[in-house]
Amino acid sequence: MDTISPLRTAALACRDAVATIAALDTDAKRHLLNHMADALATDEAAVLQANAHDMRAAEANGTGNAMLDRLRLDPARLAGIVAGIRDVAALPDPVGTVTRRETRPNGIVVERVRIPLGVIAMIYEARPNVTADAAALCLMAGNCAILRGGSDAVQSSLAIAGALRRALREQGLPEDAITVIDDPRRETMIELLQLTDIVDLAIPRGGEGLIRFVAEHARVPVIKHYKGVCHLYVDRAADEALALDILLDGKTSRPGVCNALETLLVHKDIAASLVPLAVRQLREKGVEVRGDAASRALVSDLVQATDDDYAAEFLDLVIALRIVDSTEDAIGHIHRYGSDHTEVIATRDEATAEQFIRAIRSAVVMVNASSRFSDGGELGLGTEIGISTTRLHAYGPMGAESLTIERFVVRGAGQTRHARTFDIPPH
Repeated sequence: MDTISPLRTAALACRDAVATIAALDTDAKRHLLNHMADALATDEAAVLQANAHDMRAAEANGTGNAMLDRLRLDPARLAGIVAGIRDVAALPDPVGTVTRRETRPNGIVVERVRIPLGVIAMIYEARPNVTADAAALCLMAGNCAILRGGSDAVQSSLAIAGALRRALREQGLPEDAITVIDDPRRETMIELLQLTDIVDLAIPRGGEGLIRFVAEHARVPVIKHYKGVCHLYVDRAADEALALDILLDGKTSRPGVCNALETLLVHKDIAASLVPLAVRQLREKGVEVRGDAASRALVSDLVQATDDDYAAEFLDLVIALRIVDSTEDAIGHIHRYGSDHTEVIATRDEATAEQFIRAIRSAVVMVNASSRFSDGGELGLGTEIGISTTRLHAYGPMGAESLTIERFVVRGAGQTRHARTFDIPPH
């Protein structure tokens, strides 16, 4: 007799909870999420203690600064996670929304209605906040979640999930609606990614290596976001002070995240005044600037930029710089090296801005605003479960609505597609 693996047993319990969660009305979901926020706030000391354990272990293992920054929790960051759950609770409920209604010539009414996806598998690295963000968004959209965090954040994730599962129990709901897989082995991840009869969608969040591993081994649908090679193009009609502000915010406010700037493109007509000033201000913030020949002619001690630099997601205080001949040249550079994440233009010329918007196909395009706004919370989603750079049902930062799909509901009054025929008995 075949035995069922522990992972499959846990996943089946999560699937069994779907009907209960999907049936909750909006008020019940809001009440549940606010109760979860209260539970997480109550457990602050335990969560921070668990995170301190993870931080010590990560530092001892030589984990890089960018990953350590994502792993670290403090009272302010935890308060932000709690606030994010409350923000999700306040969002419009996407479930049951009629996105289109049409009456056909034969009188049938055709509606497109949003419904939950079902079971969402989240696979993520040293990002303990994802545990709460994913749980809140999945529940608001009527889904259940299987959470498989990285080994670096296992204690933090378990502590956060413990508070959320306790809130489910206290509301008389199945705690397995939020299921945490604490087995860090890759074999377990592969097994999860092949549960085609249970998992409806997998969303990986982490480095390019993790996402490629998930995409290569999954048999379930996957939302992919390999990396964020984000550009700022400073047009010849840009406000230089504005451009410098969004450059410094985009590069230095938090360099280890996917919406940080990695490349600066400057129109040749503004380069002589802007480039030396930009390099000086970036260096004052500790940024290493790597430039092309034209920019090195303006600032002689720049490191020579390579093709690899223009394709790189540095996730660090490093930026590539290039002077371009035109807006078309900037667009061509982005098409070659970009990752379809977020692109920014600084310009006062509305026609150039529209040209840039039409030509750039990335998930998010910014005009005179920092790339750091490319975030679900900043874009009005409450928080985000991930960012899709795959052109599927969702593109860009994904909130609760992106965790639903449209189906057709048809309302009729006895219409048939073909006229009914009757057999005529012989005389």
